[in-house]
Amino acid sequence: MMKLSDQTVSVLKNYSTINQNLLIKCGNTLQTMSAMKNIVSKSIVTEDFKRDVAIYDLNEFLSSMSLFDKPEMDFKDDFVVMSNEGSNSKLKYWYSDPSVVTTVSKEIQMPECEVKFSLSSDILSNVQKAAAVIGAPDMVLENGNLRVTDKKNDTANAYSITVRERPLPGVEVVGEPDERDYKFWFKVENLKLLPGTYDVSISSKRISHFKNTNVDIEYFIALEPESYFNSDS
Repeated sequence: MMKLSDQTVSVLKNYSTINQNLLIKCGNTLQTMSAMKNIVSKSIVTEDFKRDVAIYDLNEFLSSMSLFDKPEMDFKDDFVVMSNEGSNSKLKYWYSDPSVVTTVSKEIQMPECEVKFSLSSDILSNVQKAAAVIGAPDMVLENGNLRVTDKKNDTANAYSITVRERPLPGVEVVGEPDERDYKFWFKVENLKLLPGTYDVSISSKRISHFKNTNVDIEYFIALEPESYFNSDS
């Protein structure tokens, strides 16, 4: 029998926003990838899974778990039995065919990163909240300024945080800003991060790495094609 920790359940809920299906492999590592392959995440959890578990509908799986106050999981060869300790009620949940589940085939190796900064949980939350309020689909880090807006609309509302001239707690751009000229564009919808503070590294190869400082989880998120970096401007 296995009881999933609250932290692992939180990771699974987060992963359900990235991809509806998940292949849990033997061991203690969870990985997911979006259908567009522009978000990849890996998390080390406390549980040690003894067999591969393919879940086609992760939201349905989590909803099934919610039928029990403190679900215990008995992972069989082809299905998992969910139950409460001392209860007569049980639920048999069948695994999916692994061939129809999106999997991460290889580890991502980050190239050299030109910009690194720490993004506090409060600032991350505020930026995501602001994007939702003003309907901003895009986020850009431009020469030390973090902004959410609509890049296709010159008169779009925008929410910004200046991190170069007035560093905020939890946000520090590394390097000499006067020697750099860069715009790193993200789709807000790709910032599907577990709440928390992150160490962020961004490469001019149009890929970024978000590493949670409190939970063993990391995300690799693709930048938009308009992104650029010039070091000698």
